[in-house]
Amino acid sequence: MENMEAAIFLRSERLTYRQTTVSDLEQIVAVENDAENIAYIIPWSKEQHAAVLSDSDKKHIVIEDEHMSWVGYVILAGLDSPHHSVELVRIVISKKNKGYGREAIKAMLKYIIEDLQAHRIWLDVKEYNERAKQLYLSLGFKQEGILRECIKNGDKYESLIVMSLLQQEVTHALGNKKTSAGRSH
Repeated sequence: MENMEAAIFLRSERLTYRQTTVSDLEQIVAVENDAENIAYIIPWSKEQHAAVLSDSDKKHIVIEDEHMSWVGYVILAGLDSPHHSVELVRIVISKKNKGYGREAIKAMLKYIIEDLQAHRIWLDVKEYNERAKQLYLSLGFKQEGILRECIKNGDKYESLIVMSLLQQEVTHALGNKKTSAGRSH
């Protein structure tokens, strides 16, 4: 496999997580521009994704299933934050309706709190992305506010909802699911 050089640093029930490599970027850009995903994110160029790979404040992570098949990716930011506040910049799952998104977010929460020692995890989600909002709320995220019409998308403006989860709230979000995280970040 071409991505064997990217060591797995985290495992959850059905998924593995590894550092994104340059060879993953074409697939990432294609998945972002897929009709099922593009309405819910602001697609980045291959160059924007590549820049994250060498940024110590960010982590770009590929998600694979038990057969090492590509499932999606996650981008985290704020790893160098003196405030211990990590942003879940993006999660995109290409294999939908299998529970992979929930499993991946729970694994990321555990990794962010235990390995990155964060106090706060936050994200923003487009106001009309009901599926994602309900998932985040079900995991204990609290809505902090709305950034009204802060993004221009074509000829219209869209609002973002800011949500967060504090370290002490993560226990509720994780339930009894176990992950095994390494210490590299």
